[in-house]
Amino acid sequence: MNRLFWIIIALIGGVTLLLMANNDSGTTLGMANDAFANAAYLGIWGIVIAAALLGSGMRLSDFARSIAIWVVIILALVAGYQYRYELQDVANRVTAGLIPGSAISNRSSDGSLTVTLAKAANGHFQVNGKVNGAGVSFLVDTGASMVILSSGDAKRAGINTASLSYSVPIMTANGTTSAAMVRLATLQIGDIERHDIRALVAQDNRMDGSLLGMNFLETLHGFSVRGDELVLSD
Repeated sequence: MNRLFWIIIALIGGVTLLLMANNDSGTTLGMANDAFANAAYLGIWGIVIAAALLGSGMRLSDFARSIAIWVVIILALVAGYQYRYELQDVANRVTAGLIPGSAISNRSSDGSLTVTLAKAANGHFQVNGKVNGAGVSFLVDTGASMVILSSGDAKRAGINTASLSYSVPIMTANGTTSAAMVRLATLQIGDIERHDIRALVAQDNRMDGSLLGMNFLETLHGFSVRGDELVLSD
């Protein structure tokens, strides 16, 4: 072990001297200095690992098998890192298929945030969001000028519907009704969150569900339909 230690020290010293001597030229033994340094670093670590395995008394066949296993593991980790965004996209698609209304958030390498919604079986885009921290299922409706909550969803979000003034006429699937203007502390769709956003609350039993209207969508950087997906860009 002492001999190995001094061999490694000598290798490190030799590499350092070569790099210093060739600093101005930028190449060492025909390789760029950075590439040469990286190769030397990996080579020295390879010698250390090989010496440790051989010094353990392991048979050559077992040694070769161990090296092969570690090579496969390292390659798998490298491949997983290189294709991390593609793998994340596959996982998101599986999640969206298993859980209808899932909002799939994705942050790209440049830091931009997108939330993808899958088209439901009824042909509309529906999403499970949160209002004031409470779960609310929305139908995305670009024809609605504002976010509209059903009475039941508003109650789950902590809004006292009995004290509201229902003075705003709105058109719903069940006909014309009245709604009350409120402000939502938070409205969250996937990882996109907005604060102090205006919304309407429909009167009791006048709406079957809630609508995600344009006053939320207009706060986004953009949104677009790509096949059976609606992509919200923050």
